[in-house]
Amino acid sequence: MAETLKAAIATVLHEPACAVNVAKTDGARKKGCTKQLTPGAAAGGCAFDGAMITLQPIVDVAHLVHAPLACWGNGWDNRGSASSGPQLYRTGFTTDLGELDIVMGHGERKLYRALREVIAAYNPPAVFVYATCVTALTGDDVEAVCKAAAQDFGTPCIPVNVPGFAGSKNLGNKLAGQVLLDHVIGTVEPEAPTPCDINIIGDFNLSGELWQVKPLLDRLGIRVLGAITGDARYRQVAMAHRARVTMLVCSQALINLARGLEERHGIPFFEGSFYGISDTSDALRTMCRMLVDRGAAPDLLDRCEALVAEEEARARAALAPLKPRVAGKRVLLYTGGHKSWSVVSALQELGMEVVGTSTRKATEADKDRIREIMQTDAHMFDNMAPREMYALLRDSGADVLMSGGRSQFVALKARVPWVDVNQEKHEPYAGYVGMVDLVRAIDRAVNNPMWADLRSPAPWDDRPPAAVVLPPLTAGRCPVVHAGTAPAAPPAAALVSGPSDRADFEDC
Repeated sequence: MAETLKAAIATVLHEPACAVNVAKTDGARKKGCTKQLTPGAAAGGCAFDGAMITLQPIVDVAHLVHAPLACWGNGWDNRGSASSGPQLYRTGFTTDLGELDIVMGHGERKLYRALREVIAAYNPPAVFVYATCVTALTGDDVEAVCKAAAQDFGTPCIPVNVPGFAGSKNLGNKLAGQVLLDHVIGTVEPEAPTPCDINIIGDFNLSGELWQVKPLLDRLGIRVLGAITGDARYRQVAMAHRARVTMLVCSQALINLARGLEERHGIPFFEGSFYGISDTSDALRTMCRMLVDRGAAPDLLDRCEALVAEEEARARAALAPLKPRVAGKRVLLYTGGHKSWSVVSALQELGMEVVGTSTRKATEADKDRIREIMQTDAHMFDNMAPREMYALLRDSGADVLMSGGRSQFVALKARVPWVDVNQEKHEPYAGYVGMVDLVRAIDRAVNNPMWADLRSPAPWDDRPPAAVVLPPLTAGRCPVVHAGTAPAAPPAAALVSGPSDRADFEDC
């Protein structure tokens, strides 16, 4: 492993903004983020995967993976991070290294040529270049090539040194955030900064969720200066150092970026969520209060309260006919990060009972929120094997499983409805409007009449009542035509009107 990569990993492993991280020993801290995956277990992702998840939603830049084709053959619709404009981020660019390139040491030259091709063909504002396991092992100097290409072609080429073997997906998230902090943020100045500029970190605009929140901010006069990284443009990210407040959506992944913005540029941050009515209102209030503390007009607080009252009333009116249809239903929630507590809060607002929630990728602060909301930690799970999930669904009498796509087949085997709330989902559930959409999705799943048919006995499993006694067969006679099984040879006319062959009555 290169010394620069070791230094970057050491930097993100020690996170002063996370009390849990600071309290760990060096060994425990390294075990978390740099834990290697079991061979064959692809569910956990790798550092390269985590970096791509973080950076790919910057929609107008080219993402060039320096690796053999298999690492990044096709980036189209990787995670459902929606764009309101450019689509370049969905195209998979790769240097497609072959055996000859690796053996002969042609990797750096091929990378330089690939950068020239991409810039000439697409003229992006920047190119993100990802080192992977193969190129890290062969020792290609990606940073040097990027520096030379940026000087020669006049386009920023950002090295992202995140080989998969460095550690987990979460480590890749943090390393990508550090890349933005070191190479991108602060390189562009906004033309007209305002006292109501904010950063939103850790929202990837999955299925367009950011678009459900942005109209609320627009009505308050709040501008999203830096969107890291949902529906983001390169210039937005580069200007993030001039925002007044940062909202951190997923602390486990990018808290190092929020802390870096605070230390380097004096931008305070808070952690919030846009899932659920109460959490959305709390996030807006906190955001406005911090903006006023940093110089925004004091009337922002009054306008925020008026907006919250109006939107909450509208959302609760829309939920009124739906709430009785889902109230009392039992939910098993298997997701991660901030959704592990924010979705629990949203479900309890509906009167639903959460029989269990996962704490994957959740910080100790997230777990404390879950305990506070659920008043117990008896229903908190870290990682759950499919067999255990199946048993919990059946034993708890759960009415619905809310999880990611990999768990839907467990729900089907348990004959339980399933609602997708993970990164692959196709419906947005953020903000007040998103809450109504989420309840509609739960209603459609739980109250679908097909589940009653599926759980009822199959028609062929029904048995006749014990009191029914079938009449015995008469020996030597067919019960249908009442003819003997060995009749005499009939006349020719009888051959037309009725059966006469012994074989016709063999089942009698």
